Amino acid sequence: MTSKTWFITGVNSGFGRQMTEQLLSRGDRVAGTIRRAGSVDDLKQKYGERFWVADLDVTDLTGVRTTVDRAFAELGRIDVVVNNAGYGLFGAAEELTDEQVIGQINTNLLGSIAVVRAALPHLRAQGGGRVIQISTYGGQATNPGASLYHAGKWGIEGFIEGTARDVAPFGIEMTIVEPGGARTEFRFDSLQLATPLAAYDNTPAAMVRGAKDRSRPPLGDPAKMAARIIDSAAQSPAPLRLVLGSDAYKFVTTALRERLAQIEPQEALAASTDAG
Repeated sequence: MTSKTWFITGVNSGFGRQMTEQLLSRGDRVAGTIRRAGSVDDLKQKYGERFWVADLDVTDLTGVRTTVDRAFAELGRIDVVVNNAGYGLFGAAEELTDEQVIGQINTNLLGSIAVVRAALPHLRAQGGGRVIQISTYGGQATNPGASLYHAGKWGIEGFIEGTARDVAPFGIEMTIVEPGGARTEFRFDSLQLATPLAAYDNTPAAMVRGAKDRSRPPLGDPAKMAARIIDSAAQSPAPLRLVLGSDAYKFVTTALRERLAQIEPQEALAASTDAG
C-alpha cells in the first residue's frame, strides 16, 4: 500500500483524532489543524515529522488560506483534504442568539468552503486529489431543534456536490460523509445548546435539550467509522456520499423517500407552468 499525505482540520478530537491516529499508525503523513494548544502533543512526540501541526480557527478565512498554502509548500503533494472541523448547535431557531447563528454558519459552512477553495489550486496543479467533507445524516434529513445545524450541513453538501462537478475534469474527486450518532466527545465537549424559551417546553424542539445526556450512548463506533472514511479515499471513482451507521441509513433513506413522495405527484402541475 502506497502511503499518502492527508490534510485534516480539527485533529484534536472526534473523527479527526481517530483518523489521524489510524493514518499515522499505518505509515501515512498527516497535516493536522487544532484549536487547543497541546492537544496532540502525544502524537507529535510519537510520530515526529510525519505529523505536521498548525493552529487554525477555520472562521479566520485569511488564516485558512495561509495554513493550507504552507502545508502544501512544506509537505509537497497532499493527496487527501479532509474538512472535519465543526460543532453542533441545537435549539429552536428563535431560542438562538445572533452570535450563535453567525458562529455556526461561519464554522460549519464558510470555514469548510474556505478550506476547499484554498486547496483547489494546489490539487489542480498536482493533477488531482481527493476532498472528504465530514457532514452528517442531518445534511439530508432534519430533526426538531436543529435548524441552524442543518442549515450549515445542507449548505456545505450543496457546495461540495456542485464543486465536485466543476473540478472533475482536473482529476479532483469529492466525498460527503454522512455519519449517524457516534461515541465521540462531539455531543459533550463542543455542542452548544440554546437558552430555552418556555414556549417550546412541550414541543418536539425541546428534545434536543437532553442531547448531552450520557446515559443514552449513540450507536456508532468512531474507530470503525474513521476506518471506513479512510478506506473511501482508495475507492475509484470516489463515492459522492458515504453513509455511516444504521441510524444514518434509516434517517437518510426515509427522508429521501418522503421527499420524492411529496414531489412526484406534482409532475403535471410543474409542467403546467411551462411556456406554451
